[in-house]
Amino acid sequence: MKHLKALLIKFLMIAVVLLVVLTLIFDVPFLDSIWTSLVLTVLAYILGDFLLFRLAANRSSQNVRNMIATGGDIILAFLTIWFMQIALVDADGNLALGTLIAALVIGGGEWFFHKYLDGNVFYKNKRTTADVAADYGD
Repeated sequence: MKHLKALLIKFLMIAVVLLVVLTLIFDVPFLDSIWTSLVLTVLAYILGDFLLFRLAANRSSQNVRNMIATGGDIILAFLTIWFMQIALVDADGNLALGTLIAALVIGGGEWFFHKYLDGNVFYKNKRTTADVAADYGD
């Protein structure tokens, strides 16, 4: 259930960005932005979050893992959006700017999404009272 919630949050984040940037600014049809959001959500969750973010570095170095995964997410977002737009709307050079803007904004959102994943999905804090007591030397 926690993965489904994470996927929904990710989809909403990506869909809002693509609808604002691609549909409102660059006149990409609404359904094309939604399809692109869906494909990007699934690819980015599997490749970017589930594999790259979790395996990028030691769990204790969350910022390093986050930087690596966010960089990968920006590249993946750009390529996925660009290829989807070529397939769906015959993208031109003007849409490349929209694709770059959308990928960078999505990357910014991914930085915070990874923090959510660390605390709520992948590494839920399962400390016991004994762990807390050990922290205080009891």
